[in-house]
Amino acid sequence: MNRIYKSATDSEITLTELMLPSHSNFSGKIHGGFILSLMDKAAFSSASKFSGQYCVTASVNRVDFLNPIEVGELVTLRSRVNYVGNSSMVVGIRVESQNIQTGEIKHCNSSYFTMIAKDTSGKNIKVLGLVIKTQNDLRRFLRSIEHLRMRKERKEIFSSTNFISNDYVEILKEYNVKLEMDN
Repeated sequence: MNRIYKSATDSEITLTELMLPSHSNFSGKIHGGFILSLMDKAAFSSASKFSGQYCVTASVNRVDFLNPIEVGELVTLRSRVNYVGNSSMVVGIRVESQNIQTGEIKHCNSSYFTMIAKDTSGKNIKVLGLVIKTQNDLRRFLRSIEHLRMRKERKEIFSSTNFISNDYVEILKEYNVKLEMDN
C-alpha cells in the first residue's frame, strides 16, 4: 500500500478577529472561553485541511494565558499540524493580539489540540502521513511524541489499580495540604 504524505504547511491556518465588547469578561478583558473557542476552530480547520476529513477535538494540552487581550485589539491565531498518528493529529496553535493604534503585538498563549479524523459514519479514519522538512518540524513532531509518552506513563502510574499512595506521602509535605485519610 502506498502511503500519501503532506507537509505541515498544507495544514496552516491563520484566523484574525477583532475583539468586541461582547467578547469581554467582567474585568473588561477578553474572556478566556471565547479565545478557547477560537483556538478550537483553528485546530479543527488545520486538522480538516490536512486530512480532508471532518475532525473532532479529543484533548487539549495545557493552555496558559500569558497576556490579557483588550477590547479593540486584533487577535490572530496561527495553527498547523505538528504530529500525525493513525487517526489523530496534534495541532499547534499560537495566539497573538495586536493593538491597532500602536501596532504592538503580544504573544497571548500557545497550546496543542489533539484532533481525530472521522469518516461520514463517525468512525475514526486513517490520516495522511506527515513530511518533516525543517528542524522546527522535527522538533515539533518529537515534542508531541514525548508528550504522548508522558501522558500514557502518567495515566498508568496514577490508575486506580497501580497507584500506591505511600509512595507520595513525603512529597506532599512540601505542599499546602493536610492528609486526614483513613488507611
